[in-house]
Amino acid sequence: MKQYLEISPEVQEALASGKPVVALESTIISHGMPYPQNLETALKVEEIVRQQGAVPATIGIIKGKLKAGLTREELEYFSTAKGILKASRRDLPYITANKLDGATTVASTMIIAKMAGIKVFVTGGIGGVHRGAEETFDISADLKELANTEVAVICAGAKSILDIGLTLEYLETEGVPVLGFGTEDFPAFYTRESGFKADYKIEDAKTMAQLIHDKWALGLKGGLVIGNPIPEEHELNPEFINKAIEDALKKADEEGVKGKKVTPFLLSYIKEITKGDSLKANIELVYNNARVGSAIAVELEKLK
Repeated sequence: MKQYLEISPEVQEALASGKPVVALESTIISHGMPYPQNLETALKVEEIVRQQGAVPATIGIIKGKLKAGLTREELEYFSTAKGILKASRRDLPYITANKLDGATTVASTMIIAKMAGIKVFVTGGIGGVHRGAEETFDISADLKELANTEVAVICAGAKSILDIGLTLEYLETEGVPVLGFGTEDFPAFYTRESGFKADYKIEDAKTMAQLIHDKWALGLKGGLVIGNPIPEEHELNPEFINKAIEDALKKADEEGVKGKKVTPFLLSYIKEITKGDSLKANIELVYNNARVGSAIAVELEKLK
């Protein structure tokens, strides 16, 4: 496995010396935001992680090499290069065999984080069960990964373009704890509440870290979902954003958008409808997740 994985010197030193490390994905840079906001956001998130006392490890694939910890130059490359593949679990062997570039989704970031020995991962929102999945069977590989891979994922909930109720049902079936950080209601990405409850409300990073530690100490496989609501001042109006999502879903259906192209299409169309407000909200929720995720990583490291 070592022949495929390259850990940056900073991340390697942190792991060896017992410093907390926080994994970050690269799809948000290459596919989730336009330039230059994508690069600015990536750099700011890494800065926030460092301010909280942890070491950032942005994860991506360059020329077939799985990388845990990207340099400034590599972050710039991901923010501007064309043709970078969106890499989930099924894509990894194709990308490594052909020595291609890949931006990691939640699923593949979890896989590479586990390979590197990183336990905490901060993202925007997880994938899930798509609306209409009873006909399309469109269910994100993120959910299966959460059931099997020992990484704690801090997010602003599931993307509100999804069927959040069915997403939570799937996670329950797979035995994945869904935790609300300071909230009983599972957040819905752009909004603080989805109308669905998290399994448990956890008030602070220390308690959350103990829960994460105990899950794995008990020999229970798989990850955890930690729903951290978008800050109130950056939340979008629920009625407005839900109407925008309905319009975007209708447009995707009319244009025959399928598979891994669905989420980028919907997010782009929603950004257009909301005149950029959804992008601003996306950036702010990622910053907030980085603060909370780093605090949890710091507390988790103390329990080793």
